[in-house]
Amino acid sequence: MHSFVRQFITEWRRLKLPTAGGTVVAAVSGGADSVSLLLAVDDLIRLGKLKVRLVAAHFNHGLRDGESDADQEFVRQLTIKRGIELAVGKGSIPSEGNLEQNARDHRYAFLGEVAGDVNAFAVLTGHTVNDQAETFLMNLIRGSGPDGLAAMPAIRPLNTVAEDGGVTMNLVRPLLTWAMRKQTEGFCRDSGVEPRYDTMNEDTAFKRVRIRKVLLPLLEEMNPNIISTLAATAGLMAHRSAPAKSVEPTASAKPCLEIRSLKKLTEPELFNVVRGWLGEMRGTTRQLQLKHIEAVVRLAFSTKSGKTAELPGGGRVRRSGGKLTFEKNKVEN
Repeated sequence: MHSFVRQFITEWRRLKLPTAGGTVVAAVSGGADSVSLLLAVDDLIRLGKLKVRLVAAHFNHGLRDGESDADQEFVRQLTIKRGIELAVGKGSIPSEGNLEQNARDHRYAFLGEVAGDVNAFAVLTGHTVNDQAETFLMNLIRGSGPDGLAAMPAIRPLNTVAEDGGVTMNLVRPLLTWAMRKQTEGFCRDSGVEPRYDTMNEDTAFKRVRIRKVLLPLLEEMNPNIISTLAATAGLMAHRSAPAKSVEPTASAKPCLEIRSLKKLTEPELFNVVRGWLGEMRGTTRQLQLKHIEAVVRLAFSTKSGKTAELPGGGRVRRSGGKLTFEKNKVEN
């Protein structure tokens, strides 16, 4: 058994994922990270260590014309050779707003649909330690608070498949805590597979690419293990993020917080509660920066009523009648 596969099954067990029964969907772009994920799961199935149904899923964003189609064909040929089921999706990504976020939204919507169709208990993605470090730096530069700097979880709910009791579909990142990009590339090479390379990874117009190509190499001159260090720091932030005191919800037609309850909190608790509440109302904390939390806090303790605090990606908070009320715009980002 290859050392990469051995580490993979060790992490699978640590995450307490089922080793027999059920279906998993593996997101495969064609790059080294996602291909190594697919190969590892397939190897473990062939070795009898995992007895699950494996379905590969590839979403063609169409952002690189012929290259995108070549990625799709590469994944198709790889799955045919390995005898792996494949689901393919293709969509036109809106150019308005954040292109990376739009592409991500469409990709995850597709993965959720595929997982629902095959009744999967998990969608697997190939996020690595490198992704953890890059995300930490992106959020740090953006001005995120402790929650934003906390590590991406290896498992998080993706959506609820059945309301009647039951199945919660998870997004699982089996490579996140241990696999470096050089390891995924090495495993692909040892497996005789030459993964695809996304030329957009050279486009420094994207912030993540600038972090990967410019900032991280500079930091590596001061700390050769900077990627592992940043990922570990993100993990520490996650462990330090203690639950805040709860604030009782009010009986209202709209989601709201009682300002009098907020006044009982310390400043760290206040910021934690407001951020958590906004995350629940918006469905995500993405794009939510410290300045937005501060704006809502100022709104809560303002002597004027009827004012609003605008939020990124659509939505606002309104102060009225001793309550903060979240209002969602019709157009979402």
